[in-house]
Amino acid sequence: MSSLFAFTLLGLFTGAAYAIVASGMVLTYTTTRVFNIAHGAFGMVLAFTFWDFTERQGMPALVGLLLVLLVVAPAIGWFTQRFVARGLGEGPVSVSLVVTVGLLVGLIGVAQQVWPPAPRVVLPFKPESGFEIGDTYVTAHQLITIACSIAVAGLLYALLNHTRIGTAMRASVDNPELLKLFGGRPDTVAALSWAIGISLAALGGILLTPTVGLDYYALTLLVINAYAAAMLGRLKSLPLTFAGAMGLGIAESYAVAYLPTDGFWSTIRPVIPALFLFAVMIALPQAQLRIGQVKGIVTAPVPSFRNAVGWGGGLLAVAAVLVAGASTADALLMGTAATYAIVMLSMVLLTGYGGHVSLAQFTFAGVGALAYAKLDEPNLWGLAMSAVIAGLVGALVAIPVLRLTGLYLALSTLAFAVLMDKMIFQQDWAYKFNGTLQTERLSVAGVSLGTDAVYVWVMVLVFVLVGLGVLALRRGTLGRLLIAMRDSPSACGTLGLDLRWFRVGLFGLSASIAGLAGALFAGLRGSVGAADFLYFQSLLMLLLAVVFGVTSVTGALLGGIALMLMPVWQSDHPSLAGVLFVLVGFGAVALGRDPNGLANLLFKVGRLVRDRFEPQLRERLDGLLPQGGSVDLAAAGAAEVPLRTMGDVSDDAAIEGSVR
Repeated sequence: MSSLFAFTLLGLFTGAAYAIVASGMVLTYTTTRVFNIAHGAFGMVLAFTFWDFTERQGMPALVGLLLVLLVVAPAIGWFTQRFVARGLGEGPVSVSLVVTVGLLVGLIGVAQQVWPPAPRVVLPFKPESGFEIGDTYVTAHQLITIACSIAVAGLLYALLNHTRIGTAMRASVDNPELLKLFGGRPDTVAALSWAIGISLAALGGILLTPTVGLDYYALTLLVINAYAAAMLGRLKSLPLTFAGAMGLGIAESYAVAYLPTDGFWSTIRPVIPALFLFAVMIALPQAQLRIGQVKGIVTAPVPSFRNAVGWGGGLLAVAAVLVAGASTADALLMGTAATYAIVMLSMVLLTGYGGHVSLAQFTFAGVGALAYAKLDEPNLWGLAMSAVIAGLVGALVAIPVLRLTGLYLALSTLAFAVLMDKMIFQQDWAYKFNGTLQTERLSVAGVSLGTDAVYVWVMVLVFVLVGLGVLALRRGTLGRLLIAMRDSPSACGTLGLDLRWFRVGLFGLSASIAGLAGALFAGLRGSVGAADFLYFQSLLMLLLAVVFGVTSVTGALLGGIALMLMPVWQSDHPSLAGVLFVLVGFGAVALGRDPNGLANLLFKVGRLVRDRFEPQLRERLDGLLPQGGSVDLAAAGAAEVPLRTMGDVSDDAAIEGSVR
């Protein structure tokens, strides 16, 4: 009985901290319609700030706490709302997800750069104080955490339901224009919501640090527990959020106490929050269509088939030259870049064309690699079956959440990625814990692609073929349906189109492309393990896809190269490791509203160069011909310029416009 009470108390303590963090998320979403995935990252950075104030600067703990909660955190919240999150709630959910994921990665980079890795300890509040209840020792820190959670829940409920400021907060998201007519200030109200939300993230992070430790990733990704609690309250109900957080904390504590420490049940304990989140997602009702507006996204021009084939052939020629003289290490890096680029092609199809954000694409690549290793068929049949298996897994993930869209769909894929990472990939029949599986190189028609140069070139060939297939789909009827589904689901519903099963097929096709990349990667490396497919990689992949252009094949190619170079640069310049995270994260924040990314800038430069030099080239060629002759540059292909990589720019440079 005493042990039950002890673990119940421990569960209430952790649940109370989750409740504080989740309440901040609910407040931010309720008042601004922005789901802040970076909520845990803000708490992590501010926990490091608290350590800096108290340990490095020598401030008393209470002074440092008040300074963080009442000055630093509100200032960060105001700045974030004013310059980053302003207007995000009015746009597509995919944009706000990308921007907040960018904040998450960027804040991890800031923490790594400002506070380099080193052992750090944050003591609990009043560590010498406590008392015994029976055989259980209750610390003052635990009581303070529980009391803070109850106070936060009560004060937030009173703020939102019984004050003029709370009414203005709710009105600012329901109808900001009407609020202005009554003398309200929607931007000021939103900034206040963010200031309070970030302060609660800081409080939760500081209270959890003595238990979790000052770790960049543990504190940041611990917010998944808060996601689960917030989703139980449908991002609206503070009482349900509080109850969900407490229940989740107790469930985790009981799992540690009573579940076996070996076998299958040992894998259940670390994924209880993810299981809870996925179960809540499945239980959510049908997602309502957003009506009253039709918004199109200006996307990258779709090239003609001829241009795409031409630039694909050029890429293959360049790849052949590069791999011919490359060392084994450089060839492996180029093959890794090709793997990432193929996975990003799956994101072009799913996110760029379909408008759905998946936070598990690299997990699907892990499924493909696992299938390739287990099938032990290093040939085209085994490669195709690996892609099919990954596609079936992707479709199975989409089926339980068939009714969901936008944010809920993205969070369900995140929960799935966590489950696969911590529960499935660690099993003995899979990759085992920190284990690897041996694989063989692919063979075609009985001829083994044993040399690195040949194998990497074949991987580039697969990227080109998949890219051509994605572009062909985009030019056809299914592509136009994808764009319609992305820009206005309500209009599609009005026309009687049931897009739910179409979305399942889209997820399956996207996952199969990622699985194909994983199988090729397994053959390239010769051995693969669970560490090669951590779910955090999917976040980085999403950000780089957006930075370089998630709506184009060129963006996928450039993003794959950049993701391959990141660990290389970090190992060559360890003192600047955090800077790379900052550049990627805040680069995604800057470009999150423009999914065409940096690739679109290349297209614009290419058009400027063509417009500048084409008339002169036409005049020179006409001067070389007999009198009265002329040259059709478009037919001759002379108008192409090297800056238009992979043919993502069509001759007429047609761009889909925005309509409202």
